[in-house]
Amino acid sequence: MSPTPPFPHVSATPAPPSTLPTWSTPSDPPAPPLAAPAPTMAPPAARPAVPPPPPVGAEPEAPGFSEVDSDGFQRIPRFVRKLARSAPKLLVGEDRLKFYAEQIARLSVEQREELRGFVEQYVARMHPMGASDLDMGGPATMGRVWYRVDGDKTPRFELGVASNDEVDILILNLLSERQLDDLWEVQSADFSYQLDGDNGARKRFRCTTYYDNQNLGVCLRAINEEVRALDGLGFHPVIQKGVLFSNVRSGLALVTGVTGSGKSTTLDAIIDANNQDFDGHIVIIAKPLEYVHTPQRCIIRHREVGPDVPSFKVGVSQALRQDPDIIMIGEMRDPETIDAAIEAADTGHKVFSTLHTASAVESIDRIVAEYPPFEQERVRTRLADVLNCVVSQKLPPKIGGGRVLCKEVLWVTASVRAAIHNGNTNEIYQMMWEGGRQGMITLEQDLFRLARERKITPDIGLQYSNNKRRFQQLMQTA
Repeated sequence: MSPTPPFPHVSATPAPPSTLPTWSTPSDPPAPPLAAPAPTMAPPAARPAVPPPPPVGAEPEAPGFSEVDSDGFQRIPRFVRKLARSAPKLLVGEDRLKFYAEQIARLSVEQREELRGFVEQYVARMHPMGASDLDMGGPATMGRVWYRVDGDKTPRFELGVASNDEVDILILNLLSERQLDDLWEVQSADFSYQLDGDNGARKRFRCTTYYDNQNLGVCLRAINEEVRALDGLGFHPVIQKGVLFSNVRSGLALVTGVTGSGKSTTLDAIIDANNQDFDGHIVIIAKPLEYVHTPQRCIIRHREVGPDVPSFKVGVSQALRQDPDIIMIGEMRDPETIDAAIEAADTGHKVFSTLHTASAVESIDRIVAEYPPFEQERVRTRLADVLNCVVSQKLPPKIGGGRVLCKEVLWVTASVRAAIHNGNTNEIYQMMWEGGRQGMITLEQDLFRLARERKITPDIGLQYSNNKRRFQQLMQTA
């Protein structure tokens, strides 16, 4: 098969007249009828110039990016449609996406900025409308942009008549060469995205693009512009002191929860509190980077997996040689990263990380289950030695709109440590239930508090509880 010719750049400069087909001059008009008045001797008016026809196969010239639809959004650049039609029909799936990526690389800087600007107008609407996430691309979105507001994800605006291929081009244009390599290798790419505001403020987003039925989808999550104060998260004083390096100088603390439960917000609050509390060095390893902390009393290094370090495990290993006091690991995704986190905590560092689990007990079981059976005893022993605290949280909808934080907190006492070491994690829930003086609380107890304070409804409390029987017992005693 002969190689496909590259997609020509769209240019505002017309082709030289010599290259355009000629337009035949129409014949003279017929003589006027006999009843018409006699013609005068004045010279005839100049005949208006007839524009030459477009080249064969070309689309008629259309208005550019300045077109605005009824919703106030600029329309998709017209050259995107031509680019989307340039892919040979034999190319499908990843081969088609790679073809588009090659053509995008040949576009001018102005054209690529125009593509980015089209996407940014939808991203810019997130903060005014209070949206936490934006989704676009793939057959599932039906050509619309979807926003999540107060926990509900609904379509708000349409991408005009954009096809899946056209949206694929818009998404591919956002990715760097390194991110494209990630996409081809694992069918997904995580990256950070920044939007410059009119007043010089920068809004940051955590993004992921992935395959969806041989097309691309993308999700952008808004990152808080300001860090919440640790005091405002409602932790018991024992826990607030326990997450500060000045009080507990080593060990592993976990913040867990499902996607969108506010784990990053809590971790950023903890890092910010330490940044104001002691003189030291904090290393943050994340993929992608979210909130960028301003150094105050601490040096804060931000290392993104991909551009700055090849993996979480390597990032932790390198951090041990960089004289840190605190290491924050964006996520413990695999046994290698878990090993690195436990080793860092075991060598006298304070380590924070996250897991996608719904409860404190599940977090412990999940870490142990990541290993084969013959290694689980070793991992359980090491985890019992280094684990300090587990915070599992959710964000149920609040009465009157918005969402509110509810959390389960496990502070690792001697009794909890023995239960982990012996594999009796089923006993830990009761220890949390009775451990209020040590700063512990179960999710059901915190949901009951929110329902009693009329911040959530009892039905929402029951829906978000892990142990529904315990929550019902609390409500019956109220």
